[in-house]
Amino acid sequence: MSATAEQRRPPGRIAFLLSQVGAHVSERFAERCRELGLTSSEAAVLRLVGRTPGLSQRSLADRVGTAPSRMVTLIDGLEERGLVARARSSTDRRNYELHLTADGQGLLAALRQVAEAHESEILDGLTPEQTGHLAAALQTLIRAHHLDPEVHHRTRPQQEEDGASTHPRGDVTGTQALRGPSGITPVE
Repeated sequence: MSATAEQRRPPGRIAFLLSQVGAHVSERFAERCRELGLTSSEAAVLRLVGRTPGLSQRSLADRVGTAPSRMVTLIDGLEERGLVARARSSTDRRNYELHLTADGQGLLAALRQVAEAHESEILDGLTPEQTGHLAAALQTLIRAHHLDPEVHHRTRPQQEEDGASTHPRGDVTGTQALRGPSGITPVE
């Protein structure tokens, strides 16, 4: 193989490297969420409810790929802390609509700042050009694999940060996400 062909060949183990970076990014984001008193799952719920006021519990559970009963537990905890409010849907009394309270909106604003600092930390060492190339490549992978860039879907049972069991279809995770395939969690 010529030197030119060798130089053009992509480096091996890209999937492993993506996984390694993703795990690191996820761990760091979970640490940052804990500083705010949140699990990554709770942060994801706050972000999605903040982005889509009136979202039903069932729609939220479907969106993140978790069992509705797990979502009820998450919402119960956020409601008890005064961060989320439930209201019966005016169009379908079987459903609850979710809204952030003033405290929930304040925590979401803090979470946005944490996410921005997190992304800066993770991308430190890359040039703006490299960051652009990375973002474009990750968006291409998201589209190619039909992923939702707004949430993570777990593909196997795992323990949540708070120790609760998860449903085999997955669980809400931080930017999770809030996060894309790189583990970076965009928060708006």
